[in-house]
Amino acid sequence: MTTNIQGSVVFMGGDADPDIIRGRKVAIFGYGSQGHGHALNLKESGVDVRVALRKGSSSRRKATDAGLSVMEPVPASAWADVLMFLVPDTEQYKLYQEIKHNITPGKALAFAHGFNIHYGRIVPTEGVDVIMVAPKGPGHLVRELYMTGGGVPMLIAVAQDASGHAQELALSYADAIGGTKAGVIVTDFRQETETDLFGEQNVLCGGLVQMVQMGYDVLVDAGYSPVMAYFEVCHELKLIVDLIFREGPAGMLYSISDTAKWGCLSNGPMVTDSMLEGMLISLQRIQNGEFARGWITESETGRVVYTTRLEEAKDHPMEQVGRELRALMPFINAGHQKLADASGG
Repeated sequence: MTTNIQGSVVFMGGDADPDIIRGRKVAIFGYGSQGHGHALNLKESGVDVRVALRKGSSSRRKATDAGLSVMEPVPASAWADVLMFLVPDTEQYKLYQEIKHNITPGKALAFAHGFNIHYGRIVPTEGVDVIMVAPKGPGHLVRELYMTGGGVPMLIAVAQDASGHAQELALSYADAIGGTKAGVIVTDFRQETETDLFGEQNVLCGGLVQMVQMGYDVLVDAGYSPVMAYFEVCHELKLIVDLIFREGPAGMLYSISDTAKWGCLSNGPMVTDSMLEGMLISLQRIQNGEFARGWITESETGRVVYTTRLEEAKDHPMEQVGRELRALMPFINAGHQKLADASGG
């Protein structure tokens, strides 16, 4: 049931041919958040799948305990005809150099994020399909929703269509991991990469974390209780995000009090107007490759700034308050395992 929303093609159940991916041998490189979700869902969809991990990888035991077959990267690249790269972005170039002699014409190179193709770090040889299947959610949700008969919305894209059937392959793969249950949207590597980085940096992660920490600091510095500050700017955030998730921003406004509506509409712009310039600068850095180059340099020189800032985030005073309050509410994590490490490879 293909549909079109604002110029974007969206595939649903019945649009994909499941036999396409079932007729291929798929190697999943990496077994972190996305890797475990893809591998297990593919297996349970009847796909011949192997997990490609280095000999000393701490993830090998996790994969074998889950009933998956594990191979080392080079043999896996020779065996497979679809190679899905799910190791961290900063590790993909090195992996590609190690196995590229086995990525021969007729095979397909697949990604869940367009970073290395879009910024030219990996330049595939001719004769190879280059596709993307990008779930719009973390790997644990890809797995959890598949197990309950649902799915995470996904993006598919084709950077190189050597076979003439690369999109059909990408759609079949997305279907096998649950994507057609929620919608598979056709895009391209540039749009996926740049919008994904922008969203992470400015709204979903970077902007949100900074606003929560800043709001907490403003209240505490003004003499309010740390407990009151935590509940107001962090704990209650889920209630608002859930409303937005289900109904959109307008639906959230409908559900809150008139006082909250007026505060949002009158004071919101005062707080966010100064953010626009930063967002535009961030987008420019993503588009011109400055962010990508900086991140690669940071990774290749020991991640000193990265590590320092992570530790600073962990040491923020709000974190201790949050741990103590969450300990009083064990039910909020009932049934949830600790999230898989997104970097596992």
